Parts: sequence; structure tokens; C-alpha cells
Amino acid sequence: MSIPNHILDQLNSQADLVGIIGKHTTLKRAGKEFKGNCPFHGEKTPSFYVNPQKNVYNCFGCGVSGNAIKFLREYENQTFMEAVQELSRQTGIEIPKEDNKDLRYKRSAKPTPTAPAPSWTGNGKGLNDTHTAATTPHSGQTNGLATNTTSVADAPPAYFDEDSYFNLDSAPPSYWDMGDTPGDNLGYDSGFTDMPPSNFGGQATIEQDGNLYELLIQIGQFYQNNLRNNLHAMAYFTERGLTDATINEFGLGYAPTGWQHLEEAFPQDIAGLKALGLVRQSEKGRDYDLLRDRVIFPIRDNQGRIIGFAGRALDNEVKPKYINSSDSPVFHKQHVLYGYYESRQQRANDWLVVEGYMDVIALYQAGIYGAVASMGTSINETQIARLLQMNPTLTLCFDGDSAGQKAAWRTLEVALPVLSDDKELRFLTLPGGHDPDTYIAMQGVEAMREQIKRAMPLSQYIFAYLSERYDLSLAEGKAKLMSQVRQLTNNLPKGSSFKYLLNNDIYQKLGGRKNQKNSAHDVLLDFDSDMTVSRQLELCLLFAPHLLAEDPIKRLWEVSGVADIKIPEKSIGTQQAPVATPPLPSWEDFNSPSLTQLTQTIIGLTPYLPEDTNAAAHFILANLPNGLQQNLATRWHPFWSNLNQRGIIDVDDLVDDLLTQLMLQALSKQMSQSPGLVITSHLNRQRQTLMNWLKKQQAEQSSKI
Repeated sequence: MSIPNHILDQLNSQADLVGIIGKHTTLKRAGKEFKGNCPFHGEKTPSFYVNPQKNVYNCFGCGVSGNAIKFLREYENQTFMEAVQELSRQTGIEIPKEDNKDLRYKRSAKPTPTAPAPSWTGNGKGLNDTHTAATTPHSGQTNGLATNTTSVADAPPAYFDEDSYFNLDSAPPSYWDMGDTPGDNLGYDSGFTDMPPSNFGGQATIEQDGNLYELLIQIGQFYQNNLRNNLHAMAYFTERGLTDATINEFGLGYAPTGWQHLEEAFPQDIAGLKALGLVRQSEKGRDYDLLRDRVIFPIRDNQGRIIGFAGRALDNEVKPKYINSSDSPVFHKQHVLYGYYESRQQRANDWLVVEGYMDVIALYQAGIYGAVASMGTSINETQIARLLQMNPTLTLCFDGDSAGQKAAWRTLEVALPVLSDDKELRFLTLPGGHDPDTYIAMQGVEAMREQIKRAMPLSQYIFAYLSERYDLSLAEGKAKLMSQVRQLTNNLPKGSSFKYLLNNDIYQKLGGRKNQKNSAHDVLLDFDSDMTVSRQLELCLLFAPHLLAEDPIKRLWEVSGVADIKIPEKSIGTQQAPVATPPLPSWEDFNSPSLTQLTQTIIGLTPYLPEDTNAAAHFILANLPNGLQQNLATRWHPFWSNLNQRGIIDVDDLVDDLLTQLMLQALSKQMSQSPGLVITSHLNRQRQTLMNWLKKQQAEQSSKI
């Protein structure tokens, strides 16, 4: 059975090579590659590398190298067809049932239209308006376009020849340059270079047959020429901030308004145009062009070959706004990510999934490489797995509207089965309703980089998304949310530690007061490791001033049981003078004038505080003395931001913990200044009781975790 080379290209480029090889040897990330002991020969020092960007492997010890098909054949002893079928199951790419000649189509002259066809010629860089279009049958030319005139005998085969493919005896030694040089001789040429092959499909042009890859190149040049000749279309890109270099890099173009402009430009290639879905037939039997009066985005595969086009309407009232060319023998939407090839060319490390083609291009132009977009459909599990191989952290940037967040949630659900413990999914919703394109234009590149850096982790996104959909003031709402979280985590890979941790994290967030003390305390430590206990307490009281409505010192004194401790009467009786029971500690006893000032200010302002937490904090700060105000203000914003990013809404337990520590310090100070043994013993009992209570509280909180 013959299998077209372009199908083999897709199988090898889409295969999970790291996963395939990882079943036989432990691979660990080493920069952009994965490294491990070679499965082909015994070794103690790892010299075996897998490059997920090129999807090839190489051992510097024994010299073995290849792609996914070669590994399955040589290591797992599969036949060629077994290896192909295995990769087909893994990637979802269908193998032709019989010899696939879909890349070729019959070329035939069409009657010359009454109006003359446009005059243009392709030269690989653009079109020359002065050249007259050819209307004679093909003879080394296609409608005035210079084509590959390689003879049939010299042309590489269009279909797979198993004997020549695996006959490596006559081939030069294979190697993998780990630097900038692409892998060499790893099976067949077209699939393992970072530049598109020179003949885009490897088929010779003969009189009767055309080649879809070659036709796509020519159509792309046709669209590019039209862009340069249409001021309105060109203005669309320039007004969006694109430079000539970027327009050329992505091969952007314009489809004219005519209903048959492609047929007029390519009269001999109607069959090819229909095979690509660029020309369709109406119910009345009339052919028409799919893309009309639209700016054009060529779509490239992983090898850089044009495989289709997307068109965006210039008039925002025209629906649909975007149209992609149909699936064809060379274009399968579910296997393609727009911008993937260009990002690979720039050796992107940080990958970002966005919604629009212009977002991809704007990020690329700004030097933020790694942005990709799906072909009008949801990104699939295989594509996510591939991006997570490139980098274990993948960021999803979707609009903040309902449609955008639904798309983000669907992507989350799709990603869970491939989200192993060493992989991370993050979510970015840009402020002000912006998408990356408009945000970069308004705020600049560095602001965009900062937004990406601060993207929300998956655990926080799940809670934020679901908490808007359930009434968490009711036990029923909490139960529904928790049920959905459990359903989600059941889709994580078997043995996932993240499954337990995520369920527990959400459970704690739903638990109210006794769930967030440790997280809030981590915020304080991350923020400023030199802060004293009293300074930490000051920030917590700014965050939760309502805690001073009831005297927290008195409350802790009572709930801990310290208030019940009395001086024994027999001890009093031995004294010549009555023994006065020491009073409970006050804010003044904590040796922190700033804490005392803050608590007094909050208590005085309580009736006037805004309901919004941040607004209330700023209202309090405005009423503090200048020195204290400045000291707290510089710390407040980072503290507040970190709490929000971690989803912390409750610092009550942390306040109790910090306040208890200060009370223990105050009791120790009183003991050191005690006038007699009876008072010292009494204070020691109070201190011990308070300490035991604190340990008990901490143990109970740990047991819940």
C-alpha cells in the first residue's frame, strides 16, 4: 500500500514522540529537549536526546536517530504499516483506504472569458503586473507562473516507497545537530527541516496533472499581489500596526470582490481549486469563489507549506467575520494551529493559545513568540499535549466575555487528560475587554509580558469560574460546586497528585474561616520576610477591619480558657498582703505603637468604612499619621494583590494566630517583671494554657488539610 509523503509528514510531526519513547526510558527536560539513557544500548551517562520541536531523537553514544515511525519499527519491532496505524490512532490522522492521488488533479483549459483574465506572474516574491497571463495548455508554465520544470524521471516520488525510505545503506550517516542546524537524513527530507521543501510536495509537473501544494503557493502569491494593489485592504493591516516585514513574513493578502476571480486567474486549475474548497458550486450549478473582499491569512502546516487560507471581512457588518477554506487532502483543521510554524522558526519557548489570527501576528511582531490559534474550532487534546511538550506551562488567553470564558472552560476540560503533575495550565483574561492585539497597541509590549507572567493558575481559575455560577452562601451551592470539581479532577491522568491537591484546595476555600490561614501567611512571608508579627497583624487588620468590632483580645482570652484561671486561695492566704490578679494584655502591652495607633483608628472609623475591602483600607490609611501611613501604604498593594491572586478571602484564623503570638510575648514579659512567685506562677499557667490552645487549633487545621 502506498501512503502519500504528506500523510507521513503529518503523522511524524503530530506524534507524541516523548510519550512513545518515555515508555521505555526515563526522559527528563534539558532545556528545549528531553534527555535520558538510550533505550538502544546500555549506558550509565545519558546521551539520548528527544527534540519535541522537530519531533526527532538522536543518541550521541551509539548514533541512532530518527522519527516516530522509525522508533516504532526499530525499537518496538513493528512493521511499517503497524507503526503508521499506531500513529494514526494516536494523532487522529486518517490513513487513505487505497492509493491516494488527491494531491494531483487534472489540469484543463477553460474557455476564455469575455473579459480578459488579470495579467500577473509569480516569481516567488510577488507578482509582476506587466506579464500577460497564459491561456494555452500547460508547458512548464501555469497561468504565467514559473513552475518546477523538473522531469518526471528526476522528481522525487509523490508516494511513499518503503524500500527507498528505509534503505539507509547508501545514505550519509544520520546525525542531529543540537545547535541551530536542523536534523539531517532522519527518514525523508520534507518532514524534518525548519524551512518548507523547495518543491512543496515533491511532484513533477506534467502536462495533464497539477499539484495542490504548488497551486496553493501560486494562489498565495495572487492574494499577496492583490493586497498591494488595494489601498483599502492594505489600510486594514497598517491601521492595525503591522509592518511590511510582518505582512511579508505571514504572507498576508487580499481576495478581490469578484465571484470568479480565482477561475479567471487559474482557468486551467478549476479541479484543483474545487479540491481545495476555494471554489464552490451554488444550488443553481454556478461556480463561485469562497473568499471575496476579504483580507487573507495563509495557513501553513508544521513544515511551512501553505495548506489553506482564512479570510476576514473588511466590513464588520458582514457575517461570518472569518471564513476558513474547507478541509482538503492537504488541510485538516483539527490538526493545524495558526502561527505554530512561525513560532517554531523563532524557537519559541513560552506558548500561548489565543483566539484570533491578528492576536498571533501582533504578539509575533512584538517579539512574543509562541502564540497560536486554532482553526475556528476548539483546540484539541493532541494539540495541547504537543504544546505542553514544548514547555510544561501553557497559557490560555481568551476574552473576558461569556463566549471567551466558555471557550476557555472547554479548553480546560479538553486539557485535563494530558495534564500530568509536571504540566501546568494558566489562564489570562486581559483587563478592559482587550485582546492581545489591542492591549499591545494601547499598553505596550512590556505590559503584555507582565500580564502573561501573572496569568492565573488553573486551581484559582476553576474556583473563580465556578464561584460565579453557584450561590456559595448556601450549602447546596457549595455542594454543587464541589461535585463539579470532582467530576473535573476525575479526568486527570491516573495517579495524578494534582487531583487530590485540587480537590482539597477547593474544599478549603469553601470551608469558611478555618481554611486559608496558611495561604495568607505564605503571602506575608513571600512579600516581606523581615516583617515582624505586629506588622503582619497590621496588614491583616487593614484587610479585615471588621475583626475589631468585637475585642479580639478578650475573645481569645475567653475561648482559650485563660480567663478561667484563678490564683489559688491557699496561695493568697500565705501572703501578708492581698494579691491583685494581673489584667489581660492590651494593645499597649504588645510594644508596638503603630499597631496601637492602627487599632484605635479602625475602631473610630468602623461606622464609616466602605464595604469594598480595598476602598476601606485606603480610607483607613488616609486617616493615619504620615509616617505610619507611608509605611503601611507601600506594603498594602502587594499584600492585597497576592491575596487576590491566591483566591484568599479570609484572614480570620491568621489574625487569631498572630494575636495569640503577641499575647504569649506579653505574658512572658509580665513574668520577667513579676514582683513575686505567686504572680509568676499564675502568669506561667496562663501562658501554658494559651500555648496549648494554640497548638490544638493548629492540629485541628492540619487534620482538615
